[in-house]
Amino acid sequence: MTNMKKLLIAFCCLLSGQSFAQKTKTENLIIVTLDGMRWQEVFGGIDSQIVVNHKFTRDSANITSLFGASERNERRKKLFPFLWETIAVQGQLYGDRLNGSEVNNANRYKFSYPGYNEIFTGYPDTNVNSNDKIKNPNTNVLEFIAKQKGFDGQIAAFTSWDCFPYILNSWRSGIYVNSDVDSLHFNDPSLRLINDMQFLAARPLGLRLDVMTYFAGREYLKAYKPRILYIAFDETDDFAHAGLYDQYLKSAHAEDAMLSDLWTLVQSIPAYHDKTTLIVTCDHGRGNKIKEQWTDHGTKIEDAGQIWIAVIGPDSKATGIVKTNAPLYQKQIAPTIAALLGFHFVPEHGESQPILSMLGD
Repeated sequence: MTNMKKLLIAFCCLLSGQSFAQKTKTENLIIVTLDGMRWQEVFGGIDSQIVVNHKFTRDSANITSLFGASERNERRKKLFPFLWETIAVQGQLYGDRLNGSEVNNANRYKFSYPGYNEIFTGYPDTNVNSNDKIKNPNTNVLEFIAKQKGFDGQIAAFTSWDCFPYILNSWRSGIYVNSDVDSLHFNDPSLRLINDMQFLAARPLGLRLDVMTYFAGREYLKAYKPRILYIAFDETDDFAHAGLYDQYLKSAHAEDAMLSDLWTLVQSIPAYHDKTTLIVTCDHGRGNKIKEQWTDHGTKIEDAGQIWIAVIGPDSKATGIVKTNAPLYQKQIAPTIAALLGFHFVPEHGESQPILSMLGD
């Protein structure tokens, strides 16, 4: 991109930024990711072919009793009650390909670091092509917002995976990123208790349990009232890679309950009530066309770039499943995050536009 083109884009964004600022009601943002969570379960509930395969589901009868139903709509409500009884009624869902709603990775790699880079920088960088702990060279939307008036020191991330300080480049961005079993250096007694618990808890997947990550993020929100909170869950991806479909489903159901708990809390706090948007999404999809590939993702898995987004907040109309005339892409999340707060974020490379339907347009 030429310097002149960059200047023109920046100038146009500056001019139109005022309209976003006037229209949006969102003052705070909560972003939650469910690593590697397939859209197939989000929109269809348990997969009948995988759940009866004892290679992947050790107790099919129990899982079927918990989450099974003859109708697709009922199955998904059992697995994700908050998504379907709250967000689907009061907000929006994108990515149900059986109902004309399509969201994809723009990056070619279809695994975690490239996906999270795309979510937060708006740029599917071909040089971000591994999960190695390398400091991300790309400016992310959170560090951009942190430089705006009223947001300095008001952004925090709590993550189960210990690669996030590198993904969000906390050294350069200055964003507080609490990752895996980082110590919680705060005076709040609840945070001190969670800190003690996380070091004593079992680590069956080698990382901090998602429930510990959640409680750390929740208690931080209660104590310090950040303007932006990011919580990144990890268990769904790890259990899927292990081929444990029952545990993958149970973690997904538990994370839905955490979303419900968080949203209830947010609506009970005056600083957040009716002023906060919640965005829920994932970094990549998984295989489905070949059922054995549900455990995997990456460049060799044809349908692993199929993802989903859910949103609820004062600017997002209550339209349920939003049909898309053309595919939406993960790279559009970053400018949408900025636009919800009245800012224009232009990636350092490439171009990506906000999802206007999330902004009430």
